[in-house]
Amino acid sequence: MNRVNIYRTVAKEQTSVSNLFIDEYMADANDAQLKIYLFLIRMMDANLPTSVSDIADKFNYTEKDVLRALMYWESRQLLALDFDAAQNLTGIKVLSLGNTYESSRTAPRITPVLSFIRPASVNAKQSVSKHAFNTDKRHDENRRDGVRHEYSLDELKQFKSNEDIEQLLMVAEQYVGRQLTHSDMQVILFLYDQLHFSSDLIDYLLQHCVERGKKDFRYIEKVALSWHEQGITSAKDAQNASRKYDKIVYTIMKSLGKTSSPAPKELEYINKWTKEYGFLLDVIQEACDKTVLNTDTHRFAYADGILSKWYQAGVQHKADIAAADSSFKKASETKKRAPKNDTRVIKNGFNNFTQNAYDFDQLEQTILSN
Repeated sequence: MNRVNIYRTVAKEQTSVSNLFIDEYMADANDAQLKIYLFLIRMMDANLPTSVSDIADKFNYTEKDVLRALMYWESRQLLALDFDAAQNLTGIKVLSLGNTYESSRTAPRITPVLSFIRPASVNAKQSVSKHAFNTDKRHDENRRDGVRHEYSLDELKQFKSNEDIEQLLMVAEQYVGRQLTHSDMQVILFLYDQLHFSSDLIDYLLQHCVERGKKDFRYIEKVALSWHEQGITSAKDAQNASRKYDKIVYTIMKSLGKTSSPAPKELEYINKWTKEYGFLLDVIQEACDKTVLNTDTHRFAYADGILSKWYQAGVQHKADIAAADSSFKKASETKKRAPKNDTRVIKNGFNNFTQNAYDFDQLEQTILSN
């Protein structure tokens, strides 16, 4: 019997949406992000082309709004965006939610949105107009002293009359998903007027923080000050620094046998080791290796105990570790030989065993008691 072809007489009228999208992604997205993602799914199912300007016209958004939404979904690893050498968007790939091994999902790229559609000449004009506000001698003194100047209502009105500032405030509202408070606006103006951050850099800063689950402007200001101290002046510089930091975090997590994203407490440990202690990655990895060999639980706290001892011993490089370990071992042996109230010693296989350079038993008891 001949095969029978089954076909529709009309085009497909339904668009399928993954249950995983509804369960895991929908609640965190804003209206613009949801509309644009669903529209892309619909156009993909119908095999129809579209463009940033078409999407903007359809939903009465600006092209910047559309690009921000696309970048949001790329950061959530639901889209992969292609750009040419001039940073023009050339392609949008809708990634399968069910295929966790898809290569494009493993390394989403974070790129500042404003730079995609703003000509260089406009950026130059904004740089000139931006510094026109910095005429108050008191502001300059505050900048030198590291004090954030609080703007008056008249100054806020003056800033709001600037198109670039108005756009930045709208961008910030979209990222944090709420109306900005007076204090929030003060932070944005501080970045723009006193730290001299460009619009692209502020845009990237907001995106960087929000995608890490941080919408608190005190946290955003703290990151901005850190970038300022590092001499970061462009979104590209910030992106490179972020990638370097993300690589460090990923390496440490992997070294401790972790495959998930770091929890806030785990990030606190990583920041402590890299920023407060100033350890290089190879030193941290050495502590992680020792930790994995000695415990299956509370590994971050365990590694922190090792690194804290190294920090107190003045370890700066991996080559310093052997001397520090030797010093710890001598101190431990000296402590064992010190006279005690009960001098009776029962010889057995356990106390004939030479203890490790670290008092791991005491470390573990301390960890478990916390």
